[in-house]
Amino acid sequence: MKTKEIRELSQTEIESKLRETREQLLQLRLRKQTGQIEKPHLLHAYRKDMARLETILHAMKQTAAPTA
Repeated sequence: MKTKEIRELSQTEIESKLRETREQLLQLRLRKQTGQIEKPHLLHAYRKDMARLETILHAMKQTAAPTA
């Protein structure tokens, strides 16, 4: 998922997308342990997507929170 696409999503959509990505990564890790992984490059891609999602979500929360 591209950064531009993520920025167009709302905060709740980003949180749900992050949850989905974490679940997919967990399932992929479990398949890797059992030797049933077909696309090992997805491990790296999911981690990168999670980092992008968390970074943009954090930035959104910082701008939404009033600075006192």
